[in-house]
Amino acid sequence: MLLGRNMNQTTAIRQLKELGRLGSVKKMRLAAEGWREEWQTLIAILMSARTRDEVTVIVAENLFVEFPTLVELSKANPKDIARIIGPVNFFQNKTKYVISLAGELLKQYAGKPPHELEKLILLSGVGRKTANVFLAEYGADAIGVDTHVSYISQKLGWTKHTDPDKIEQDLLALFPRTCWRKLNSTLVRFGKTYQSRIEKDTLLDLI
Repeated sequence: MLLGRNMNQTTAIRQLKELGRLGSVKKMRLAAEGWREEWQTLIAILMSARTRDEVTVIVAENLFVEFPTLVELSKANPKDIARIIGPVNFFQNKTKYVISLAGELLKQYAGKPPHELEKLILLSGVGRKTANVFLAEYGADAIGVDTHVSYISQKLGWTKHTDPDKIEQDLLALFPRTCWRKLNSTLVRFGKTYQSRIEKDTLLDLI
């Protein structure tokens, strides 16, 4: 396992706590948060890939107002879905995924997303990152590796990898289980708050 130079668990935990403190200064709702139904959470996370959370939340709210049930969503005209979710990146593919996912959840799981990674990643549009973020949102010990997690983890020496799956394995090995479910939301909040500082390579000056 290739971890950063001179990196140890004590240092990593201290850094994570400081990232959490710094990232909490600005109130923000992430795409995975605040949904009434679990299927809404999963679809919102799916749509958030390569899209800012603030955009995704508004789009998802609009989508769920027009299509408030999985049954309606599974039978939706793709043109109607595309019209609503157009602001998210790759909306054409996500339109197909949203409709297919709604149907699969109804047919295979009576409308309730499974809470097992192996089952989630078999659903339309649900990759490992989406599945892990969903699981962590509902209390599971899981790490969703998105662009913020990837970039910050490399900058801090928590990993030397660029492949998300390998980064996930490094983080699982570096941090105790009690930290896993907090990693994604902590790093995303910090990354969105201090994006310019991170890009200027002054991240270590902050923590």
